[in-house]
Amino acid sequence: MDDVMVESQGLAALAGDVAGGSDQELVDQARAGRREARETLARRHRQAAYLLALQMLGNRDDAMDVAQDAMLRFFTSLGSFDRERRIQPWLFAIVRNQVRDLWRRRQRRPGERLGEAGEALTRHLVDPTANPEADLRRSELRHRVWRALAELPAAKREIVVLRDFHDLSYSDIAQVLDIPIGTVMSRLHGARRQLRARLGGERHA
Repeated sequence: MDDVMVESQGLAALAGDVAGGSDQELVDQARAGRREARETLARRHRQAAYLLALQMLGNRDDAMDVAQDAMLRFFTSLGSFDRERRIQPWLFAIVRNQVRDLWRRRQRRPGERLGEAGEALTRHLVDPTANPEADLRRSELRHRVWRALAELPAAKREIVVLRDFHDLSYSDIAQVLDIPIGTVMSRLHGARRQLRARLGGERHA
């Protein structure tokens, strides 16, 4: 799972990439046919697309395929993108649609276990500077959180992932999931309540 840790750490690094101008400027340049702008946009956002797909699918190969397809769709539909909006929610909506298309093709239920994505969901809980004892406690917490997340219905799990792992606002999540903000808030509240109940149950088991 070390490669997933690197992937998660890389997400934060790529999110801070400002080389080549703002996203809005890069979108304008990409629309004008500048290859460098497209490459910078891809570098800046493909890791987040891959990690979200991995967190939803639980399989690296599938996540890579979905992320690549999502990036292709992202660039082919760039002409219709509203440059006043943020790129990440729009891209995440594409990723989510690609994931659900894959589920439908394979007749897989969205609520199935996450498999190898559990580590990707919870790696951010580890402090790389912590001492071994503290790291062990965090590792145990990470696995408990993963088990609890894996048991959530997909509709609730994806909201937790978008809010608590990708730091999206309620309005951004509403855009990604195409639901009202009120539904986002109530669904997130319910998901967190279920997580607390599951984690509390494990603690007292």
